[in-house]
Parts: sequence; C-alpha cells; structure tokens
Amino acid sequence: MAEHHTTHDGVGVVLDRVTPPPVLERARALVVPALRAAVGRLDSEQMRTIASYHFGWLDAQGRPADGGGGKAIRPTLALLSAEAGGGAAADGIAAAVAVELVHNFSLLHDDIMDRDVERRHRPTAWVVFGEGQAILAGNAMLTAAVDVLVRDGDAGVRSLPCLLAAVEGLINGQSADLALGSRHRVDLDEVLAMEAGKTAALLACSASIGAIGVGADDSVVEGLAAYGHELGMAFQLVDDILGITGDEAATGKSSSSDVRAGKRSAPIVAASSQLTDAAAELRTLLADGPPTSDDDVTRVTKLIDEAGGLEWAAREADRRLALAFAHLDSLAAPAAATAELAALARYVVERDR
Repeated sequence: MAEHHTTHDGVGVVLDRVTPPPVLERARALVVPALRAAVGRLDSEQMRTIASYHFGWLDAQGRPADGGGGKAIRPTLALLSAEAGGGAAADGIAAAVAVELVHNFSLLHDDIMDRDVERRHRPTAWVVFGEGQAILAGNAMLTAAVDVLVRDGDAGVRSLPCLLAAVEGLINGQSADLALGSRHRVDLDEVLAMEAGKTAALLACSASIGAIGVGADDSVVEGLAAYGHELGMAFQLVDDILGITGDEAATGKSSSSDVRAGKRSAPIVAASSQLTDAAAELRTLLADGPPTSDDDVTRVTKLIDEAGGLEWAAREADRRLALAFAHLDSLAAPAAATAELAALARYVVERDR
C-alpha cells in the first residue's frame, strides 16, 4: 500500500495509484451471486435489463458483458461489519446486497439529475434506455433492497431501520446538492453537511449494518457507524478532488467534470471563500454559472488549485481518515476485521478513481 501524499503536476492534487486491498475481491465473490439473484427477482424484464446493464452484466444490446460493477466498498464494509460484530462474513451478505442496491439506486437517479452521460466508461443507463425507464429501474432497486432484508429474517428486520435512515439521509443530501448548485453564495459548512447526507450516511450504515444483523453490542455498532461516517466524509472529499483533477481514463468521467457541471463541491467552495486574488477571480468566473469554454474550465480548475481548495480537501480527507482510525482503535472487535477495515479506509483515501 502506497503512502498517502499529495503532489502537484501542473494543476491539481495527484493521488498515488494503489492496489485495492484483497478484501474487496473476497467481498465480490460472496456478494455478486446474491446481488444477481436479487436483480433476477425483479418482476419486470425491462427493470432487470436496465439494472443488469447498469451493473455491467449486459451491454446495451442485452448481450452478456463483463463490465466492472464499481468498487464494491459499501458491500465490503457490510461484510466486515458482520465480522467485527462477532459473526461471519456470510452473515452480512443480505445487508451487503441491500446497501449495494441502495447505492446503485442513487447512481441511476443522480446520473439523470447531474446529466452525466458516462459511468464506468460506458453510456449511463438513462442515455441508453431513457430517463423515465432509468428512474423506474432505480426505484425497483430500492424496493429490492428492502426485499432482500425482509427475506433475511430476524437479522434483516433488525437491519432495516439502519438502511431506511441511510436512504433518507442520502435523499436529503442529494436534494441539498441540487439546491446548492443553483445558489451564488455557499458556505463550506453547508457543503460538508450536504456531503454527510449524500455520501457519509450510507457508508456509516454500511459499516454498521452487518454488526446490527448479528446482534452486536451497541458500543460496537456505534463505533462502526462513527468510523463509517468519517470514512464517508474522506471518501467524498477524495471524489471532490477527482471531480476537479481526475484522469478521464481512470475515473470514466470527463476531466474537471465537477467544474463543467457547476458543482459546489468542498474544494471549490473552500477555494472561493479565500481572501486572495485567485479566489476573487474564481468567484467572478463562477458568478454566472458553470464555465462553458474549455479555456474557462482550465482557468477555473487552475484557480481552485491556486486558491488552496485542493490542498484543503486533501488535508481534510487525511484528518477524517485519522478520525476513522481512532474509532477503530477504540472498538472491542476482532483484530482481523478491524485490520481489514483500516486497509479499506486507506484505499478509499489513496485511490485515483
């Protein structure tokens, strides 16, 4: 695992390319068959097709494909949560499938709201199947997530309130994100509160839902949730950096995608709130909405860096990572599980996509 650091190469913070921890592959092997089964239980063939396309299992013509289904961080957290709570990874499979379905429900809807035309190096589902069908497929995934937990018996019933609270936080966070994007002045505290809902709520649930299912002590559940919250904040801050400086070949999105979309992400707001010439020019360029020309996008991206927004986000991600580690250190949980949770957290902050 590479040491986390930030360097400058022209414009922006560059994150070291790191090898994903082995636990991600272990989780995929356990979760993907159950996830496919959950999607296969959707009543509508059209919903099954759209969901399977979105996960990379089918191409746009409905033929089998071998596309990547995402990083699998949330389902991996759920499995490790079950282990940290004193159970086995297999005890957390239903919870892992549920949080992955919720995550992808949100992605289907977010792609439409954000007008994103590419995800995981392919056209987004709404581009291929239409907005209405993609919205309905997202709704179907959400109901499937609840169904998976209900089918899991007592463990699933215990876990359901955690999932539903995370969905509520996620929806509120996305609503706040849309609202902030239309405002001229935005405070950094508002952005961080939005990101706590949009991203950290589901990661906090993912990190604790497995332990809830196996009946772990409240102190363990609360510690895991606190770890997941801080990890979620770090995760989103790294996403914010990549949304400004990320390599299109690695992220599957256009470079400076958040700049082009007019996002009020944390690095952008942190940069524009400074009392410097670079920040003043940045505020002027963003006053009338997102930059439209490639030259303006390049200039805005450079100003975010010059005003310190990227460095602030990298430092804040590191601070949140340290807080996540502190919560792990205080857990009365199996050492093997907490070690893998720590490795996963390092990967989240060091990744480049």
